[in-house]
Amino acid sequence: MGEHPSPGPAVAACAEAERIEELEPEAEERLPAAPEDFDPGNTGYISTGTFRSLLESHSAKLDPHKREVLLALADSHADGQICYQDFVNLMSNKRSNSFRQAILQGNRRLSSKALLEEKGLSLSQRLIRHVAYETLPREIDRKWYYDSYTCCPPPWFMLTVTLLEVAFFLYNGVSLGQFVLQVTHPHYLKNSLVYHPQLRAQAWRYLTYIFMHAGIEHLGLNVVLQLLVGVPLEMVHGATRIGLVYVAGVVAGSLAVSVADMTAPVVGSSGGVYALVSAHLANIVMNWSGMKCQFKLLRMAVALICMSMEFGRAVWLRFHPSAYPPCPHPSFVAHLGGVAVGITLGVVVLRNYEQRLQDQSLWWIFVAMYTVFVLFAIFWNIFAYTLLDLKLPPPP
Repeated sequence: MGEHPSPGPAVAACAEAERIEELEPEAEERLPAAPEDFDPGNTGYISTGTFRSLLESHSAKLDPHKREVLLALADSHADGQICYQDFVNLMSNKRSNSFRQAILQGNRRLSSKALLEEKGLSLSQRLIRHVAYETLPREIDRKWYYDSYTCCPPPWFMLTVTLLEVAFFLYNGVSLGQFVLQVTHPHYLKNSLVYHPQLRAQAWRYLTYIFMHAGIEHLGLNVVLQLLVGVPLEMVHGATRIGLVYVAGVVAGSLAVSVADMTAPVVGSSGGVYALVSAHLANIVMNWSGMKCQFKLLRMAVALICMSMEFGRAVWLRFHPSAYPPCPHPSFVAHLGGVAVGITLGVVVLRNYEQRLQDQSLWWIFVAMYTVFVLFAIFWNIFAYTLLDLKLPPPP
């Protein structure tokens, strides 16, 4: 969709390096085959002079924004040498600290022309630019994303999850003969995807409950938020990272219910949705001056109102007289579990575009906290129900 930057001259030189970017057939050429061509002494560094001459000789093949970043990398090394691996990482778009260091330490002023000011863009280019301004707080990150995004692969994770949720809802609606407040049907909980406290030993239910929704009013808001927030985030940060946050929110939601609302079942994808939305909103607040999305205050207010209405609906439904006593209606605690994941793991993911998460100490702190919570919830489910002599509703 966006223009495809050509590979740097030294990237193909690394014997074990894969071909990192696609060239159009007429632009393809073989570049020097070994890093020794640039680093005869095998020191792991190349001189900035050699680096600049390579950039000049291949400047016609590089996108202007990527060329600016590479020049910033050269200017950031006052000792006249550039780490060869830093260069490879930059050209291959690897998530590493070298990208951020090249920008933050560079003493060259990057082009003052903002991406938003560029004219003559196609519809797909305008869409990519819009996504960049919706999700990224730094102009250089927006330019880098705009240049490197190829829509390959597409945002398949959020689209697949959404389609599955809609398909399961329609199937259940036809089977039960009910689409509004589907959860009030006496046979609703008989579905093997729903999390039920009596069936908590069936581990898949801690995840598959996202494919069951209380009704079309429940599904509708979750689908809208997944598409409007989840898809752009996946376009920028990738399916692996966004899928990790989403699934972590889903699992945290069901485990939170099993600890804090022990007699209630769980349905709906709100745990994952609230993880993504709360992470995105927190990222906007933490980078308020850098986020250039239009009407951000109004849109944040609308998002919070929608989330509050959905949460209020869930609370009302939980305490509404049950259609299948003595089992109550599904719990609302999964929403809170999703929010907790979003403002911890989710924020770290969204704040570290093009950086390795394993290099961030805060990432490991939150991963440790999440792991401790999961282990605690597992032991709670094994022992607490018996120790507390809790009377659970019968299985559906």
